[in-house]
Amino acid sequence: MIPNDMHSVIGLNSELSKLGIKQLGDVLFDVSRAEVIEEAVRNGEGRFSASGAFVVDTSPYTGRSPNDKYLVHNGDPDLWFASGTQAMDMKQYQSLKAKVLAYLENRKLYVRDITAGADPAQKARLRVITDLAWQNLAAANMFIPAKEPVPFIDPDLTIIVANGFAGDPVADGLRSPAFVIMNFEEKIVLIGKTSYAGEIKKSVFTYMNYVLPKRGVLSLHCSANKGSRGETALFFGLSGTGKTTLSSDPERALIGDDEHGWGDDGIFNFEGGCYAKTIRINPEFEPLVWSAINRFGTLIENVLLDVNRVPDFDSSEITENTRAAYPLHYIPNYEPSGMGGHPEHIFFLTADAFGVLPPLARLDTDQAMYYFLSGYTSKLAGTERGLGEKPEATFSTCFGAPFLPLKPAIYANLLAKKLEKHHTKVWLLNTGWSGGGFGTGKRIALPLTRAMISAVLNGSLDEVPTHAHPIFRVSIPDQVTGVPQNVLNPEQSWTDQQAYTREALGLAGKFAENFKKYQASVPDSVSASGPVRP
Repeated sequence: MIPNDMHSVIGLNSELSKLGIKQLGDVLFDVSRAEVIEEAVRNGEGRFSASGAFVVDTSPYTGRSPNDKYLVHNGDPDLWFASGTQAMDMKQYQSLKAKVLAYLENRKLYVRDITAGADPAQKARLRVITDLAWQNLAAANMFIPAKEPVPFIDPDLTIIVANGFAGDPVADGLRSPAFVIMNFEEKIVLIGKTSYAGEIKKSVFTYMNYVLPKRGVLSLHCSANKGSRGETALFFGLSGTGKTTLSSDPERALIGDDEHGWGDDGIFNFEGGCYAKTIRINPEFEPLVWSAINRFGTLIENVLLDVNRVPDFDSSEITENTRAAYPLHYIPNYEPSGMGGHPEHIFFLTADAFGVLPPLARLDTDQAMYYFLSGYTSKLAGTERGLGEKPEATFSTCFGAPFLPLKPAIYANLLAKKLEKHHTKVWLLNTGWSGGGFGTGKRIALPLTRAMISAVLNGSLDEVPTHAHPIFRVSIPDQVTGVPQNVLNPEQSWTDQQAYTREALGLAGKFAENFKKYQASVPDSVSASGPVRP
């Protein structure tokens, strides 16, 4: 064992023994990022890029495995099992945990104590145990360093990652050899077979989504930044809709790119780093992220290197879901505190594959609850295992259904209370297609999206009149400087107006069908605020 000192050795020995790992091999505890990269090199776990980033291949698990996620039922009446998440009983869990711990005995392990939650009052103490060195680096990059010099006593959450352990679907009652199991009662996550680092990240998010709303703190799948006056903006959305790109604004301080809490004092980041999608990243349009992913200490997943070790960020040969994990301080204008005030503006990002939603529209509180619960977007190829090349329209509750362990109305009602209390304005922002659906139209240009966001944030739309979309009934600004009318009003970008109406009504019907499951848990005014039914 090679932790910091003898006191750490004794403390960590005791903690791992309590966990159930009796026979310890070598254990590296809280070593520097440089040292853990050296370990990964010695183990042959990856290669350096020309700029010094460490590059790994997680095939065949190059995205989350949504159908391999389990929650151990703890009797909580508020527990919710999202689509794909399966309940597991305690007996089944204990049996599998014993096998995982037995597998880890006498192996070289990498242990890191870190925290989630920049607000000291909401901080969660995390312990990540892995059998791959580079995953220890991923945890170091994505979360907040622990200030305590010795191992945590009884961490709030322990994540055990056994990449070399495959579950037995028959004997262990699993759907495949891979598994991600959350046990809130024992405060443990078990991850087996899959080495994709996003499973570690989203396990922490799931935990925060469980504990914080019970304290009146709203957990959010969003990025956040703030302007020179301290004004805060949030960007909700699923992977690939633009959270990281749009929040990385050279003119604003980045609070965080993916996961936040909204408490009594404002917004706070859960993380200390970013986990950015890199596919087809453009250094001209995304200079901050480009710089961050091309330096020593960054971890890159599933990107090909050419003969000169230069990453090919345009290649999707391994996966469309290429990723880079780096500390927040790699972004020059990051917010060191990880905190911001109550948001003045919230953007719901959606990549509309049908090309019928307006690129920018104002929502009232009822509509905000409707579109928040709906969480409409398109799944982009590679984000989850099994997706094909064509995006699929989907509804993901609160823009993060796979990570929500509580009933959706709990999050939506908290959101409504905070919107009303802090007079926050909410906008629907379509970063998807215009002039037709996927394969016919074109993706809305990033400079136009940035122009619309800037117009909202600088107040230039405060006095601009709006008009209601005839089907979706959201309020579209009559004009935005620099944005053509045929972009602001999507029907004008279609050559076939009847085809536009047909597609828009089709999507409206999908909204209505999806929202039926929420009608009993929200006021009638929320249900009535959705699109016109065909």
